[in-house]
Amino acid sequence: MTINPDEIILLQRGWFVINATILFTWLVMLLLTLGSWLVTRNLMSEGTLSRWQNLLEVLVDGIREQIREVSRQDPGPYLPFVGTLFIFIAFSNIMGIVPGFITPTSSLSTTAALAICVFIAVPVFGIARQGLLTYLRQYLEPSFFMLPFNVIGELSRTMALAVRLYGNMMSGAVIVAILLTIAPLVFPVVMQALGLLTGLIQAYIFAILAMVYIASASQAQRQLEARRRESKWKA
Repeated sequence: MTINPDEIILLQRGWFVINATILFTWLVMLLLTLGSWLVTRNLMSEGTLSRWQNLLEVLVDGIREQIREVSRQDPGPYLPFVGTLFIFIAFSNIMGIVPGFITPTSSLSTTAALAICVFIAVPVFGIARQGLLTYLRQYLEPSFFMLPFNVIGELSRTMALAVRLYGNMMSGAVIVAILLTIAPLVFPVVMQALGLLTGLIQAYIFAILAMVYIASASQAQRQLEARRRESKWKA
């Protein structure tokens, strides 16, 4: 039984390799792009809205509210990035119920790539909001000796994001495969339903954690100032 979709080689010409992870990732991106175009091509601000526009507005409003609750900031700057993460992961996981479809998030390559995007986005948003020097100063708090530990903390939480999503999706695929050999008519249906729910939860958790890290970087200076005022008050 092949668990890792990276091992399924579909085309290879020398150094050029297309495996199942790449193919199904492209397929997800194609479907999302086509679906986005179909949903947004006839948007209306008045009159009777289509069911797809209603669904889109509910989804966007829900993501905006979650970002606002987590960051306590205007969700506008973060909506495109965090919303894309959630929709891509959720749609990839939902497509796992389609026979023959291999979920890209069951590959460590995909989850690592998503985690690296978050790793890059954190300083980008932090610097954009606070400035370069102010953002970098947080790595020297509370003292210069904490610099390596703060850097290691950034790297470790990136690894945790990748491994958490990969582990949950891969374990679900393994359990379904095992149950197919034991009871091919009953348990797989139940596990697919649970897998669908788990996939949506994992997409939500990944997006929320990404927003938590970004919000933490964007509010670092405010937190440092609050700590300094508190230390002065105690002194």
